[in-house]
Amino acid sequence: MTNTYINREVSWLQFNARVLQEAADESVPLIERLRFLGIFSNNLDEFFKVRYATVKRIDEAGKGGKSELGGIKASELLEKITQIVIKQQSESLEILSVIQKKLEAENIFFINETQINELQHKFIKNYFIQKVSPALVTIVLNDSVKLPNLKDSAAYLAINMVLQNNQNQHALIEISKTMDRFVVLPKQGEKNYIIMVDDLLRYCLDDIFNIFDYKSISAHMIKITRDGELDLESDLSKSFIEKISDSVRDRELGAPVRFVYDKTIDQESLTYLMTKMGIESADSIIPGGRYHNRRDYMDFPSLGRTDLLYDKIEALPIKGLSLENSIFNEISKKDYLLYAPYHTFSYVVKFLREAALDPKVKTIKITIYRLAQISHVASSLINAAKNGKKVNVSIEIQARFDEQANIDYAEQMEQEGVNLVFGVQGLKVHSKMCVIEREENNKLKRYGFISTGNFNESTAKIYTDYTLFTSNQKILKDVNKVFNFFETNYRVFRYKHIIKSPHYTKASFFKLINEEIENVKSGKPAYIRLKMNSMSSYKMIDKLYEASQTGVKIQLIVRGICCLIPGIKGMSENIEAISIVDKFLEHTRLFVFCNNNDPKVYISSADWMTRNIENRVEVSCPIYDQEIKQELIDTFNICWSDNVKARILNHNQNNEYKRNNKEKVRSQFETYNYYKNKQ
Repeated sequence: MTNTYINREVSWLQFNARVLQEAADESVPLIERLRFLGIFSNNLDEFFKVRYATVKRIDEAGKGGKSELGGIKASELLEKITQIVIKQQSESLEILSVIQKKLEAENIFFINETQINELQHKFIKNYFIQKVSPALVTIVLNDSVKLPNLKDSAAYLAINMVLQNNQNQHALIEISKTMDRFVVLPKQGEKNYIIMVDDLLRYCLDDIFNIFDYKSISAHMIKITRDGELDLESDLSKSFIEKISDSVRDRELGAPVRFVYDKTIDQESLTYLMTKMGIESADSIIPGGRYHNRRDYMDFPSLGRTDLLYDKIEALPIKGLSLENSIFNEISKKDYLLYAPYHTFSYVVKFLREAALDPKVKTIKITIYRLAQISHVASSLINAAKNGKKVNVSIEIQARFDEQANIDYAEQMEQEGVNLVFGVQGLKVHSKMCVIEREENNKLKRYGFISTGNFNESTAKIYTDYTLFTSNQKILKDVNKVFNFFETNYRVFRYKHIIKSPHYTKASFFKLINEEIENVKSGKPAYIRLKMNSMSSYKMIDKLYEASQTGVKIQLIVRGICCLIPGIKGMSENIEAISIVDKFLEHTRLFVFCNNNDPKVYISSADWMTRNIENRVEVSCPIYDQEIKQELIDTFNICWSDNVKARILNHNQNNEYKRNNKEKVRSQFETYNYYKNKQ
């Protein structure tokens, strides 16, 4: 079994290594490289909260875990993860050092508390008094007082004061998320200077601890990551929202799963802190550098240096679909495809705004998974409710790490008259769809859209996603049945067009794969082309292995986890796989089946993971419009041709770049040009 699949956690860590490659890539603009370091670090935080914590629970439950973990014991996997992460963290520090040297050549200097001149001294002292000191949380530690629970993923400065009597006095300073991590100092000539708020605090330690009579003082950073699982109460007196809210709050006190510390800290202080925090040797203890929470580099200031950033693209209009005319009139004539971020997300908002105002629109039904911080989608739905429309919103309160934001929006929408549906017990609603009913000639006609991504204006600028606008009554009748399922989920509905999880996804895609197997046996053309974020379902992988063994050619583009091992003789020699990590986050799910050269094409909200197939409500939508079908095949082929940012996925897991002697193709740039040339 070990040679049949790549372990899911190890595969994910190799995906994060591809993110780290972007930070190391000299062709990537310098400030963007810093931001990729931030993404790498943020990804790692979430990995430890979720995946590492899950493996740890399997281990603590006394289960070997081999069947769930792809043939490796949980205890062995925990150790393997720790070793991989220590190596990656070391690489990331080296990359950061290289970037900082290159920034110096661009007159951007990081300074620490030992390098401050007189002009900077005055600025820093004033900045500390005005902005830092009021937000400071400082905890003085002693043996008689229990250490408060440290916040999940917050960074702390561990302070050790050696007092005049040679006793050690320990304290912690929380580096609050309300503080700007990067303090931009006054420019001197052409030179920009930046100090981390951590070093600013080190510079001001005397101001913070002047009531203590100490001989020496030192500060080292530490960070704790906690189990991110939600444990829901069974209290029948509480509403679902109350249970989720309580569970989100309790998650801040979850069991520690990773402890990162500055490796230069003295052993006495380290032992004292670990004892105080209840950190055990079984937890992932990772020595790090002087700074943690490098996820903050995601928000590194641009300093007005657009030359050190990617050029911003101007999102394009969809050819033939005007934002100035009625979107319903246009969609009634034909289907349209929005491919964000190459196309503007404004069409989604326009659709909802028009629905909110149109007197003929009677109902709006939509699924919500992750909303933007300031959401025009939510405001359009509220506007519709105020205009007397019946608005049904299926909102997923358990969207991981966005629970509180969704709770806040849910409460706001409910107050404004929007009817909320909290999905289906035991199933996350991950489908991305909307259907409206409009009265035309005394009959109700449906319009809608189905997407591969969230209805989120912010992520639509950086995530690639397809959205199909349609008035195809057959498709929308099926979509409407999914909304009926939310209301009466004891019924299992039948669908003629869409493919829905959890009831039909595996069987439907098995059928499509079987058709390709039969075609290749009959000497007919046969291929399968799949693009998704992750592939970890052993059942789906085994089916692709079966197709490969009968001669079906399979091309996979998988951004993240890929447990399938391509190119193994006798198992998967007809499967090739690549991963693309670049300027935008590849988020589309696209499935193409040859069907004897009459391709069947689907866009989907679902990856091929067990959770998407068995434990979520997902929708895969067929594409019937021939132009759009060709457009989707074209965009797949552009991605498959990438020989700049594509990495080859194989048993070595070494993230080797796909290189050949052909003309260079950087698929994200080529895709933009493809749509620009269509205008």
